[in-house]
Amino acid sequence: MTDVQITFDCADPAALAAFWAAALGHQVQAPPPGFESWEQALEAMGVPPERRDSASAVVDPAGTAPRLFFQRVPEPKRVKNRVHLDVRAAPGLVGDARMAALEAAAERLVSLGATRLRRHEPAAPLDAGHIVMADPEGNEFCLD
Repeated sequence: MTDVQITFDCADPAALAAFWAAALGHQVQAPPPGFESWEQALEAMGVPPERRDSASAVVDPAGTAPRLFFQRVPEPKRVKNRVHLDVRAAPGLVGDARMAALEAAAERLVSLGATRLRRHEPAAPLDAGHIVMADPEGNEFCLD
C-alpha cells in the first residue's frame, strides 16, 4: 500500500492546521521526540526564525487517516479547487436524518471559521445530498 499525504498551500499554516484538526477531530502533529515544542525543535535544526511559521501538519490520533500538511505560499487562492476533501459527516444516514446531521456539522464548522457555500438537496437515484463549505482560506470541501 502507498501512503498518502494531503498538502494545502496557504497563507497561515498554523491557523489552517488548527481549523482542520478541530474539524476532523485530529491533532496538530507533535514535535519530534526529545523536544518540548516545535520552536525548540526548529531552533535545534537551524531553521531561521523567519521560516519557523512556514509549515504545520495535522495527524489522525488513530493513525488511519492521511496526514494533512500545510505550507505557506506567497500567492493567494485564485480559483475553485479541482480536488477537494469530502468530510463524511453523515455516514449511513439517509433523507432528513442525513441532512440534519450535515446541517449540525455545518454549524459547528462555521463556528470554527468555515464558510457555508451551498446546500444540495437529495435527488434520486444517486445524490444523497451534501453541503459545500470553504475552510478559513477559501478551500472548498463538502460535508457528505
